[in-house]
Amino acid sequence: MTWNPEHDVRGPLEVVCDESGSDGENLTGGNTDVFAHGSVSLPVEVAAAYVQEVRDRIRSPATEYKAGHLLREKHRAVLEWLLSPSGPLDGHAHVQLTEKAYFVVNRAVDLLLGDGTEALALYREDRPAVGAERWRTFLGAANRLLRVRLDGAADGAVDGFFRAVDDLRCARPRTEILERLATTRPRADAYRARLLEGPPLVPVLNPLLPAIVHTVAHWSAGGRTVRVVHDRQNMLTEQRIAWIEEQTVRAGVGFGGMELVQARWDPRVQLADFLAGIARKIASDVLNGHVDPALVALLRPYVGRTSVWGDERSWAMLSPGPVKGVASALSADINFAV
Repeated sequence: MTWNPEHDVRGPLEVVCDESGSDGENLTGGNTDVFAHGSVSLPVEVAAAYVQEVRDRIRSPATEYKAGHLLREKHRAVLEWLLSPSGPLDGHAHVQLTEKAYFVVNRAVDLLLGDGTEALALYREDRPAVGAERWRTFLGAANRLLRVRLDGAADGAVDGFFRAVDDLRCARPRTEILERLATTRPRADAYRARLLEGPPLVPVLNPLLPAIVHTVAHWSAGGRTVRVVHDRQNMLTEQRIAWIEEQTVRAGVGFGGMELVQARWDPRVQLADFLAGIARKIASDVLNGHVDPALVALLRPYVGRTSVWGDERSWAMLSPGPVKGVASALSADINFAV
């Protein structure tokens, strides 16, 4: 079946979302290295028909289908149909990707230097030069510094981070950004002190909230107001939804509110879940050097240009537009600041 939308431009556009790859605040040592936020804009009855078609093609007895069903090799034809230019999602779906390791570096640099855009040079130029072991130690230390909950003594996170920075400086002497990071201990101490007073409204290491802001910005192109329907998440409290609205207002984006629903009752959420899970797996494979050219080509049109991505090689393959030396991933203006 096919569907040609005839949206009423006077009303809000309803966009339905789900995510894949959430590991809480453990972004450098969790089960996944990519976070994906999928969104679709389809009528409920059309989405239900597409979900039923997926079930009819796969013929699994599972009560609820997930992206893993479509990612099995024996169901490759169904996966390709879902993403194809003539498939159900073409023109009606979008996915915002976050490379978790780069997100951590971006947030740490933003916190300590006041400009997350400077993280790109550190990630692309210094990461390969310092060696894999030093870089892993630095990533883990940055993650521990930023996370709200700490494993072990609270005062060890700052010490550990600056030991890791000093180790990078030994490997890359006289590197400007490392020298500047080494002087930021007062800001790191102040950040940890604020956490002792109470958890922040928006945790620095949470990729979901900025992904939703990017998603609304994408769908609002042309001046549309976007109303979000989202799978239920504990993170999406009334106060954080208000924060999302504040960020969209600052970016000049029309946000028409958010409704939280249970995925199994809304087939549109199931399609968004399919897309998020599929995109996360394909993007993770590309990041790790396992490239399936056909699937990458099918995914590329759905990928958001403002995806938070630092690795140059993989972004050149995933990016929906030309890569001109600077990752499209960087959008510090609507990412949250600390």
